[in-house]
Amino acid sequence: MAGIISKLKSGVTNNTPPPLESNPIMQYFEVGKESSTAGPGLIWRVHDAYRKSDGKECSVFVFDKRIAEKLYKPKRKESMLDKIRWCISSMEKMRHPKMLQIIHSLEEGNNTIAFASEPVLGSLHNILSWHESNIVPGAQPPVMPHPITLGPPSSAAQQMNVPTTRPPFAKEYYFLDIELRYGLLQLIEALHYLHYTSHQMHRNVCPQVIIVTKRGTWKLFGLEFAEAIIPTDPTEMLSVPPWSIKVAKLAQPNLDFMAPEVQTNGQSSILSDMFSLGLVICAVFNNGKPIIQANNNPLLYLKQIEFLEQQVNNVLPRVPTALQEAVQRLLTRDPHPRPTTQLLPLIKYFKCTSEPAIVAMQFLDVVTMKDPNQKANFYRGQLLDALPYIPKKLRWQHVWPCLQLEVRTAEVLAAVLQPVIWLTNEASPDEFSLYVLPTLKTLMNSPKSVQASVTILENLHIILKKCQKSEVNNEIMPILYSALDNNSNQIQFELQTASLIAMQNVSDYIDDRSLHNVVLGKVRLLLEKNQSDVKVISLILGFYEKILVRLERNHILEQVIPTLLAMRLSDPDIINRVVKLYKSMLMERKFGLTTNVMATKMIPSLAPQTVNPALNVDQFTNLMEILYDMLDNIDKNQRYKLKLDSLGLPSPERHRPLRHQMSTDNMNVPPFNIPNLRVEQRKTSSAEDMARKNSISGPPPTGSVGGFKSTGIGQWFFGSSNSTNNDNNFLRVANAFPNRRLSDNTLMTPKIRIAPSCASSPGGTPGGNSGLPTRRHSSIGPQERRGSAVNLSPPTGYQYRGRSAGSGSSLSVPSASQCVGGSMPNTSSSVPFLLTSSMQSIRSRRPSACMSGSQGSGLLQQLSSGMVRHLPVGSSSNQAQLTTHWSALQGATAAGYNALQHTAMAVRKCPSLNITLTR
Repeated sequence: MAGIISKLKSGVTNNTPPPLESNPIMQYFEVGKESSTAGPGLIWRVHDAYRKSDGKECSVFVFDKRIAEKLYKPKRKESMLDKIRWCISSMEKMRHPKMLQIIHSLEEGNNTIAFASEPVLGSLHNILSWHESNIVPGAQPPVMPHPITLGPPSSAAQQMNVPTTRPPFAKEYYFLDIELRYGLLQLIEALHYLHYTSHQMHRNVCPQVIIVTKRGTWKLFGLEFAEAIIPTDPTEMLSVPPWSIKVAKLAQPNLDFMAPEVQTNGQSSILSDMFSLGLVICAVFNNGKPIIQANNNPLLYLKQIEFLEQQVNNVLPRVPTALQEAVQRLLTRDPHPRPTTQLLPLIKYFKCTSEPAIVAMQFLDVVTMKDPNQKANFYRGQLLDALPYIPKKLRWQHVWPCLQLEVRTAEVLAAVLQPVIWLTNEASPDEFSLYVLPTLKTLMNSPKSVQASVTILENLHIILKKCQKSEVNNEIMPILYSALDNNSNQIQFELQTASLIAMQNVSDYIDDRSLHNVVLGKVRLLLEKNQSDVKVISLILGFYEKILVRLERNHILEQVIPTLLAMRLSDPDIINRVVKLYKSMLMERKFGLTTNVMATKMIPSLAPQTVNPALNVDQFTNLMEILYDMLDNIDKNQRYKLKLDSLGLPSPERHRPLRHQMSTDNMNVPPFNIPNLRVEQRKTSSAEDMARKNSISGPPPTGSVGGFKSTGIGQWFFGSSNSTNNDNNFLRVANAFPNRRLSDNTLMTPKIRIAPSCASSPGGTPGGNSGLPTRRHSSIGPQERRGSAVNLSPPTGYQYRGRSAGSGSSLSVPSASQCVGGSMPNTSSSVPFLLTSSMQSIRSRRPSACMSGSQGSGLLQQLSSGMVRHLPVGSSSNQAQLTTHWSALQGATAAGYNALQHTAMAVRKCPSLNITLTR
């Protein structure tokens, strides 16, 4: 009998599957190649398929009737086919998420029975057989303290000799630890539903009836041997037939995963299913190798059951520590200690189901049963929080298929897009092209809610960085441009705001042509419709801040500035950002903003905000700085045009630079150093300021020497009143004064005290109340002395006022505090008087002093003799020049003019000259 069964098995396995053209299911599905096997004895051949109506991916299970014809007589054949039909119809009615989902009912042809289900990767048996085939014959699977079960083989294992032949349809698939925990938990939940809701016991829990879907979930299948149980006491034993060699193995449960009480006592309950579950757990953690291998021999099975505890102890180290105790209890020969599906999920190994990843995947398994509000809340909150903890493999295998289905539902589309965007951001280029991009292309071209469009636009930069350039320009950017064209109602206003956010985020992806010809114009129109909306203005300013460097002058003048001028400035932050934009435009040379634009557009728009009370100090400072900068540009430009700098016309902004340009620092006057002089500085009085402001002066005319006009020396010295320009009659002597301040040049006049005619102390200052030098006058006694006052004031014209850093100063000799005879005006030491008026006063008192040529000559002779007497020995040439010139001056009064000119020149060449007035 065993030989017949073996022969039939061999024949069935090697037979080619019957054609499916005769099965009615072919008119509903496009069926592909066979990919896996499942069911009791692997009687179902699983094909990849697509539904013709909507292109939905699925799997088609096909059963070959010829198997039953060869194994059974006609009567028993129909009994087996009835069990198969009942199994599929029962599962279709259950519609439980942990059971295999049937999407098309059973269809029966001449030689086949077929139905369609959710996409299937294969049975757990297909996957475990691949891992079992990797074990070297005679070798035991390695024992690891913390095993990663069914993971990729190590380098050492790869170097070992493994069998080159594998079982048919073996699947190379590696489970993650989280997949194993979640898969086992799904099996427990499926059995719990079957035991306590459907009130059935499965009787054939084994890897062949555990289906692994393409999402990675584990689903229970194969109810051909299910039996109803007593609802009041599910653990009560029921009579069942034991496994027999007299019955075809395809008509019996899998002996290697059968509970011992079934074979020994012919009794079964839900606890028998729990024993079978324990054997499945051991096979999973034992690289697919079951701990009982009876080879369809009941005697061999009973012999191995005797050593069951030893076999369990051998496998137990490979089982996770938190699961070992539960496995030991599940595999006891006595059914009563075995935990039920109510207790098993509470052990420590499954307590990690509180982890966000597993909780989220559990919700996804039942998401089709939830209402739209529950779905939306899950996608926006729980799933987004869990995605970082879900391994990348499960993100695309488990999560993404659910999201693909949900994007077709308008009610939850906006919520689903949030995890879609998250996955897009984390995807590699290949993952994005394979999974995300096809879905996004379909979504972009299909109608969607405003909220969904807003979500896409606000996250468009995440999508663009994953796309190719051609996809960006041809498929995505046109959607963005069209969003800016909507009318200004409230719903479309949200879309426009989102488009502005997108424009700001994807500005780097917008090509220059589209930016200049399309975007700028649309942004300007959008602002004109929302001039007072702070959010719109803020987004437009952010967009301008990013693209400003890419614009040219005409874009600034024709698009940007008119848009900025159209904004109603009130918010301090908006004002500050506009100010910064203007500053960037001024600093960028290529923009070339004209003073006309500044004066007529930019300044008038900013000036009213200077009194905005909402501005803080920093914002007000920035505002004033940009206004000053623009005014300064206008000033420079206009002055250049009008050539005001050459005309010397002052202005409030240019007053200080002009004063510096026209000060004595910039005059080319030779230095005139008078040694042994004490120079004092004093502040001028208000009277002097008035005198200087009212005086008008010009540069020395041609023919002047050292600031003296050749034709005016006699008039100055002898007090003639024929002078037409009194300012030119002042003696100007340049002297070096380092460390001078700007204010010193206009407010301070140097005071020089001339050394007395004293042979014993040349250059010294005689004692007296006044501290001023004295000279002997010819009209008084030989022992009498009278004060000498000579005031050489500098010209006071505007062109001679200014900052002097040490190029020279004018010589001024103040009057004595007391004058004999009242001939000299008695002035304060702080108010100098003009030399001309002093000489006129002397002339009015002593007419002979100016009428007699000899007396005039004598005065010069006294000055000459005093000067020559104090010349140093080393300057003989200069002394000779002085003697010659002053002798000629004594000979003729008319010749005094020329002599004085040469004397002044000689004095400048004598560095150590002491000037003393003597008799």
